[in-house]
Amino acid sequence: MTSAHPATSARGKTVVVDVVIVGAGLIGLATAWELRRRGRKVAVIDPAPGQGASRAAAGMLAPISEVQYQQNFLNPLMSASAAEYPRFAAAVEQACGESVGYRATETLVCGVDQADRQALTDLSRLQQSYGMAVASMALSEARILEPALSPRLSSVFRIPTDHQVDPRRLVSGLLTALAGRRTTGTFPDGGPAHVLRGQAKALRWNGSGAVAGIELADGQSVLATETILAPGLGVAGLEGLPDTCRMPLRPVHGDILRARIPPGTPHLIERTVRGLVHGLPVYLVPRADGTVVIGATSREDNQAGPSAGGVFRLLRDAQALVPGVAELELTETMARARPGTPDDAPYLGRIRSVSGEPVAGLVISTGYFRHGVLLAPLAARLASQLVTGQVGADPAADAAHLSTTDPHRFPVLAIGRHGVSSQASTLKNAKN
Repeated sequence: MTSAHPATSARGKTVVVDVVIVGAGLIGLATAWELRRRGRKVAVIDPAPGQGASRAAAGMLAPISEVQYQQNFLNPLMSASAAEYPRFAAAVEQACGESVGYRATETLVCGVDQADRQALTDLSRLQQSYGMAVASMALSEARILEPALSPRLSSVFRIPTDHQVDPRRLVSGLLTALAGRRTTGTFPDGGPAHVLRGQAKALRWNGSGAVAGIELADGQSVLATETILAPGLGVAGLEGLPDTCRMPLRPVHGDILRARIPPGTPHLIERTVRGLVHGLPVYLVPRADGTVVIGATSREDNQAGPSAGGVFRLLRDAQALVPGVAELELTETMARARPGTPDDAPYLGRIRSVSGEPVAGLVISTGYFRHGVLLAPLAARLASQLVTGQVGADPAADAAHLSTTDPHRFPVLAIGRHGVSSQASTLKNAKN
């Protein structure tokens, strides 16, 4: 097959593959990668590959730091995917010939005032009750590890196993690997995938009631035995969806900043620094090139661009943890909408009809909210197993994961063009 990365669709052209994936964010690309490794011919459709929520993500692989009260059902998903990351990152790097920015540096979680200290202490007890490795440390010891930390912090907790990856480099690596630019024997048939820069318009159905691919807005068709919907919030804009596919999603915007150290100066920090500043969360993620990613706010409004108040708060609170942030060069402000579900767990599974039978040829993988980067290896593997019928090394664990991500765990709702459900907020605590 001829690679189409990047590609401009031609009106009336038809591409035939085994699997078509709508959405070339990190979830869609990782799923395509896993399917290609299993010998499937794949096409991925997106008007701007890797430019959505994946573009803004900081890339923290933090199954411990990200623990939330009353969301213990997410812990097995996060821990399992974090355990798969070293193999996943190494395999992508071998295929693309470049680093994806996977770093096994630890995370320090800090508090500013006494209320922050108490909140983090309570959270650490919850984390420890799950058997997670988190320990309090003296500020003097923390400042030996990271001298740039503020001397006025009230508390520091050390999490050795919360790591990071660079989502932009990972997306780039996956695109390179899928395009088949290096001959590494990664794919069983040695052929590249199609990455089509186009807008998916509607599902195609065959005469027997099975989904048979995707029609693009420019008239091109992609025929496939299996279709995976991974376009984030964009799933609501597809025509021809079965009614049972209209699950509640909400856009959760996040402001995020990127800054860099002045040329010739040492790195500001080496470890990820997270924390609470008078009850508000903030994090700083250092990259190997001296860049620092600062984030992230969380707001459910209609403002697509960065919030002035959000940018101000991030800079203020980041300096409360690491005062040297004030000396950095601010290079980028960005906001993206992440697809949130009522319980913050993703939708991953086969779509079922009203009668409860699976709709032939249709899988959904969306709603990853703040965990899209962390859950990418697990999501890719589970979706691939659904499509290929193959079984993982631990079928019981995989079945439990898919139960958590069951796309039909909530009532079907009528949702708007941007995936906003008027009833989503009332379902927010449905699993708590």
